[in-house]
Amino acid sequence: MRRIVKGLVIAIGGCVALLLVAGALWEQVERRRVAAAYPAPGRLVDIGGGRRIHIDCRGAGSPTVIPETGLDYFGELAWAKVFDPLTQITRTCAYSRAGIVWSDDKAGPHDGIGVAHDLHATLAAAGEKGPFVMAGLSIGGPYITIYTGLYGDEVAGLVYVDGSHPDQDARFKAAVGERSDSRLAAFIQGAGGKLSWTGIPRLVTSRARNGKPRSETLIKVPPKAREIAFAFFPTSFRAMQAEREGRPATFAEAGAYRNLGARPVVVLTHGLPSEPDMPEADETKWEKAWLELQNDMATWSSHSTHRIISDAHHYIQNDDPDAVIAAIREIVDDVRSSN
Repeated sequence: MRRIVKGLVIAIGGCVALLLVAGALWEQVERRRVAAAYPAPGRLVDIGGGRRIHIDCRGAGSPTVIPETGLDYFGELAWAKVFDPLTQITRTCAYSRAGIVWSDDKAGPHDGIGVAHDLHATLAAAGEKGPFVMAGLSIGGPYITIYTGLYGDEVAGLVYVDGSHPDQDARFKAAVGERSDSRLAAFIQGAGGKLSWTGIPRLVTSRARNGKPRSETLIKVPPKAREIAFAFFPTSFRAMQAEREGRPATFAEAGAYRNLGARPVVVLTHGLPSEPDMPEADETKWEKAWLELQNDMATWSSHSTHRIISDAHHYIQNDDPDAVIAAIREIVDDVRSSN
């Protein structure tokens, strides 16, 4: 009996190993195919050590707008609905952070200070000079806050697009407690990020890539941007998870730079519920806490405006792109009039 069990274990182990080898080979073939099918539209600039970051700058005029996306695998593609209109207003540079879509990944933590250093090096390598108007979606909010704290002479104004707040984790825990489903999702996603080389994440997402998107976020993303983001998902996923692991450090870093002086600032806040699968009572508490945090962000500058976008969920630039374009134009005009 023991021999039979041992033989079964060896056979199963051999099959698993074979599948992993086959999956890894398939993943490498797919990565080459994706790179050829979806070439980078802008430039891959070397920011040191041979590591390249993708940046796409178009349009003319000053200040230059720098959109910073949230914690997702879309990178610059998250701004697909507003990028071209913004280039008609002023020079605009969309880029993807380390490991996302076309940009090379990096070793070590993916925290806010690292993101700021990478962006600064990217803009310098691309020959882009301030003044900059930074627009940050979700965790992009702390990222642009940290960038302003480190390189304040370059930043003339900011737009927070439903930006994350440094204190939000503690505030949400106090309001609704710690959600067990969030812990499970974080574990699954973390494991998925570490297994990207096996081809499993690409296989799992193939159905979503080829079918009709179910989530409100994906439905509103332009089809081409969605197609490209899904194609690069297995490689972007690992970097996205590294940023998720870096959130505590990012929030702590952003908390040290809440004073934005008199820079013009617009805070845009979603008006439609943005936390799926949450009980109604908890959702009410969560949304109340989010609004309080957004109100606080609007106090970081003595020259700020806070607007609630009633027809938008968290990804405001997808639900109401005109609201985001108008807010950025407002800051651009303010900066121009003060020069």
